[in-house]
Amino acid sequence: MAKQIEKLTPEFVATIDKPGMYPDGLGLYLQVSQWKTKSWLFRYSRNYKLRSLGLGACHTITLLEARNRAQKARQLLLDGIDPIDTKQEKRQKERANEARRMTFDQCATAYIDAKKVGWKNAKHAEQWTNTVSTYASPIIGKLPVADVDTALVMKVLRPIWATKTETATRLRSRIESILGWATVSGYRTGENPARWRDHLDNLLAKRSKVKKVAHHPALPYAEMGPFMADLRKQKGMAALALEYTILTATRTGEVIGARWDEVDLAGKTWTIPPERMKAEKEHRVPLCNRAIEILKELQPLGGEYVFPGSKADKPLSNMAMLALLKRMERGDLTVHGFRSTFRDWAAEQTAYPHEMAEMALAHAVNNKTEAAYRRGDLFKKRIRMMNDWQKHCETVASKAGVTSINRKGA
Repeated sequence: MAKQIEKLTPEFVATIDKPGMYPDGLGLYLQVSQWKTKSWLFRYSRNYKLRSLGLGACHTITLLEARNRAQKARQLLLDGIDPIDTKQEKRQKERANEARRMTFDQCATAYIDAKKVGWKNAKHAEQWTNTVSTYASPIIGKLPVADVDTALVMKVLRPIWATKTETATRLRSRIESILGWATVSGYRTGENPARWRDHLDNLLAKRSKVKKVAHHPALPYAEMGPFMADLRKQKGMAALALEYTILTATRTGEVIGARWDEVDLAGKTWTIPPERMKAEKEHRVPLCNRAIEILKELQPLGGEYVFPGSKADKPLSNMAMLALLKRMERGDLTVHGFRSTFRDWAAEQTAYPHEMAEMALAHAVNNKTEAAYRRGDLFKKRIRMMNDWQKHCETVASKAGVTSINRKGA
């Protein structure tokens, strides 16, 4: 009786070069191609279909190793498992695992690309990119995001936590967001190693303990009159923009981005859309008489922006008002600080309610109870408050008493 299994010999495998299929038995075959390359196949029938499983090339897999692989395939079939399906599933898992090995930098780029369409301006995306690339990328940028742990996050933050506390705080928050995105996207699992509460707060000192928060330098409200008199002597778009900013108690970005379609001169109202507000909520600003004068003075210039820059289709630079303060030899002040001046004046020199001043500043309400009662914007009452603010800005204290400044004579 002819031999039914292990028909082949190592010598035969080494010397045969005629194309064809040479059985070893129990489904194992030596395959010689027309180009005389040799490989191993395991052939079997499943669900009435003939299938062939490649076991490797002869120059890599020996006859004995091919027999062992064929034996494992037969065992899978005995257990009701298709060896080809098993091999394909293994490859798919390996490819999926490889795809999931995104680096931290790749995840950071993907996160910023996904979020920047919802950010107010391109500068915010640049700040994210610059912060991450400067401080995080050199340490964890090339590592698989799945491997970023608490020790690595600390390696990024610890060197700058005491010396660049504000930057480090923002960086930690940004790393947390990127790792959170990576987790939801399936590139990592487990807790977020950059979270602050009940985690990094046990390893790093609180920001308030490391370095006191620097407030924007503000002008004392008692000095507002003399300052305004000096400001009105200045020439140029920046001077008008700064005066308008002070009189409306708004932010630099809100003013330089102001468009004429937001302004209702007849109704003495400036309505800033949600996408240009920090709190992402529409903000109505009552315009005092002097603010209206400024707008009417600028209206003949035309264009899209109320305060145009050197080009009519571009807004005023966000540094223009700060540069003006320096030219006025008031480099000790910031534009944002005038909002604090307004807030101090309202609290200490008027009887206007706290919430009215907060609404004028468009501050977000953190207290849920207070927010529930704040359904309106007290607009009509705020008209009188902003007119009183203008009067205060035009008043200079003197030894003899209080003298009102006539703008025309300034």
